[in-house]
Amino acid sequence: MNKRIVSIIRKLSKTEQEISLTELAEEFRISQRSVRNDLNAINDLLIGQGLANLKLGRGGKVLRESDFAEILESLDEKDFYDYKLSKEERKKIASVLLVTAQGYITLSEIADHMAVSRATVINDLDEIKAYIHTGNLEVRSHPNKGLSVEGTESDRRVFLLSLVNYSPDAAREDVVQKQIAVDEERSALLGKILYEQEHAHECFLSDSSFRKIQIYLGIMAKRMAQGCYMEPRHRKDNSKHTMAEDILKYVGQYCALEINEDEIQFLSELLTFGRYMKQKHSDPDSVKIQMLTRQFIEKISQTTEILLTQDYDFFENLSKHLESTFALAAPLNDRNPVIDSVVEENPRILEAVQKNLPMIESYAGRKLTEAETGYIVVHLCAAIERKKNQEISFRVIVACHAGIGTSQLLLERLKKHFNFRITDIVSSHEAGNLKAGQADLVISTVPLKHCEIENIVVSPLLGDEDYIEIGNKVDQLRAREVFTDTPETEAKTPETLLNAIGTILYDKVPDEAGALMTEIGKKVADFFQTDPVVAEGYSPALSQLLPASHIQLDIECENWQQAVRKSARKLLELGYIEETYMDAMIHNIEENGPYIVLTKGFALPHEGIDKGVYKTGLNLIRLSRPVNFDAEEYDPVEFVCCMSATDHKTHLRAFFNLVNMLKEPGFLQALRECQTAEEAAEVIQQYEVKTDKN
Repeated sequence: MNKRIVSIIRKLSKTEQEISLTELAEEFRISQRSVRNDLNAINDLLIGQGLANLKLGRGGKVLRESDFAEILESLDEKDFYDYKLSKEERKKIASVLLVTAQGYITLSEIADHMAVSRATVINDLDEIKAYIHTGNLEVRSHPNKGLSVEGTESDRRVFLLSLVNYSPDAAREDVVQKQIAVDEERSALLGKILYEQEHAHECFLSDSSFRKIQIYLGIMAKRMAQGCYMEPRHRKDNSKHTMAEDILKYVGQYCALEINEDEIQFLSELLTFGRYMKQKHSDPDSVKIQMLTRQFIEKISQTTEILLTQDYDFFENLSKHLESTFALAAPLNDRNPVIDSVVEENPRILEAVQKNLPMIESYAGRKLTEAETGYIVVHLCAAIERKKNQEISFRVIVACHAGIGTSQLLLERLKKHFNFRITDIVSSHEAGNLKAGQADLVISTVPLKHCEIENIVVSPLLGDEDYIEIGNKVDQLRAREVFTDTPETEAKTPETLLNAIGTILYDKVPDEAGALMTEIGKKVADFFQTDPVVAEGYSPALSQLLPASHIQLDIECENWQQAVRKSARKLLELGYIEETYMDAMIHNIEENGPYIVLTKGFALPHEGIDKGVYKTGLNLIRLSRPVNFDAEEYDPVEFVCCMSATDHKTHLRAFFNLVNMLKEPGFLQALRECQTAEEAAEVIQQYEVKTDKN
């Protein structure tokens, strides 16, 4: 029992009005997961008193029976003030105090730290010693001095790391973790260093492994600052040594630590045992996964009766997520309480995902776990939330404490998940000067004092909990109609600069634009000191990849194999692909079937990005006589558009727009009526503009 739980009981007892999880979370400044835990604790009390349980209704409303107020009679006055650690919490906190003690520590000091009696610690001592022993450490008693722990520094750090729950939500609520973790600002900095080195070394950790290494770096920094260094370790060559060396180089610089070879060796060993995903931007099956994603979204739209096929961010985010899911060496089984909470609150969305999951499982060749399904549900909920937000344009200011690099990282991640208008980026100390009306919401990386605008604190890395908390805050603002109605102005960001440059290059020099954009993207990223993903460059529109020079009309072909080869001929001549790419496309269709026929009469042959591709491009041919691809109701095929992709992203917007345009009545008929390639290019441009407006 703690003071907050008692306060929630009193609030629920003294009002007959409906109260939701969101309202309780906002009032007590905790996460919805913590509210759920408190409600479970209250239900334990109700069961003990023979009273009816609390239940959750639609919209997260807390439902209580008429006898609920009787629980107040069982509460002791001291419950309003005391926080009682559980025996398990006492055992872990005492273990942390012993393992991290500099020299000796007495039973009285441990008791004082936990606000319990010395007798309580004595009663727990045998279990504490046994618990520490599981970490290959031994507790020794010293008369007239106290207790000490014997063991190596590496065993101490591994033991401390074992006490941590890697859930982002648990990091805020776990009283044990608060004894171990570094402050939020230092943790965010360590996460940013790790994130940058992932990309520099093209080794991408799974979410749980990323958080584990981030927390270890915090433990390491804290221990080293106290003068506790890694014992000498035998040098063993492993594939992660260079990555560990680079990570600790920057950790040492930013945290003012002297890093030695023993620290590097130990971190490299931890990295070796981490779980990794394949290099995302070079997955040869990315185009197939993107086609699968587009088909899945269309099925989900039909099931939910919510049109999501026009949401490019949903398409991009979900396709990246599925690439990561399929790339994991083992299925994701780590349950995340935050994800579980979203799934529980959205049973209709879960049902829609489960109904259409077989098409994804068929590609994966296995059943998806509950955890993997839950993450798909979260992406779908975010898309639905974004669709609601399109009706109201929220103006947001980003406040950051760690410089422009971190603020740009946060900005890019916000843009991927929310339809916000980011009107300004300020340092956290400037936020106190903001006036009400300048924006609807301030999203900050640190708590803000004296800020007149509604604000919320998130991690610069924007974990799953942060996305959900922002969504809850937006729901609250929408319900209270707290938003301004100021004309939209596009934020000046590295991305908007690249978009402007890309539009010019693809119009003037389409065949050289891709290579130029890659180089320009790197320079823009360096100039803005921003997230490395910006360096991936610009994702051109369909009309930019299909100018008149990349369209040929009334081509004679005898079969689908010849149609595929002739659709690729222009790309071969211009140096976009090798000749082997043609053979690979034909083999792909023979092996996997005519999935490349997107709709009746239109095929998009392609292959993986490692099959002989030099540039991202498209080339469209219109056949004088349609041919069959054995695509059943989609035969015969009259239009064949060859696509070459160099990475997972550059072609993505063009592909997305093409699929949406094929749904437009009259698009293919307009292409049939064209007399010249220039007319066909104009039709494509007109329909793309029309689709974007929809």
